[in-house]
Amino acid sequence: MPKKSTNTVWHQAAVTRADRETLHKHKSAILWFTGLSGSGKSTLAHAVEDYLHKLGVSTFVLDGDNIRHGLCSDLGFSDHDRVENIRRVGELAKLMTEAGIITLTAFISPFKSDRDIARNRVPAGDFLEIYCQCPVETCEQRDVKGLYKKARAGEIPFFTGISSPYEAPEHPELVVNTQDQTLDESIQAIVKLLIQQGIIKAPT
Repeated sequence: MPKKSTNTVWHQAAVTRADRETLHKHKSAILWFTGLSGSGKSTLAHAVEDYLHKLGVSTFVLDGDNIRHGLCSDLGFSDHDRVENIRRVGELAKLMTEAGIITLTAFISPFKSDRDIARNRVPAGDFLEIYCQCPVETCEQRDVKGLYKKARAGEIPFFTGISSPYEAPEHPELVVNTQDQTLDESIQAIVKLLIQQGIIKAPT
């Protein structure tokens, strides 16, 4: 982890998170989607965002592939780089929570310790871990990017589920079985969670 600068001072904003939440008419939170490649994280995150947007909820998706085109374009897929990738995403998600919006992150984030760090960077209740549960065999059958095939051929090192481990969440706020549940069923389960947590109000 990079060393913290000793020449910086934190500036308190005149506009608070509560002020921004009042403006948006809902609370902010992080929906942290985690699961194997091909488990449906990005598809589900974007579908949930679309659903919430139509309800007037302010959202933004941080997608694993997109983030690696810019913020994390200097990182590879070694264990060290994966840790740094998730650290940066966690910090960005924290800032977006302060902005008063619901942030949806779609990252494999294979290591429990890294997800715990992201969780512990925000107040209790702000981090909702959503485990997109799907057998590696099903993920490999989907393989729309051809990544598993390349990993099996040794062309992609440190590939989660093949040559690098995935540590499934032990106590996620929600488990969605993306093999058996329909996309709509998964969306409704997440919306229900948000309502139960008092983050958004039930649609009228």
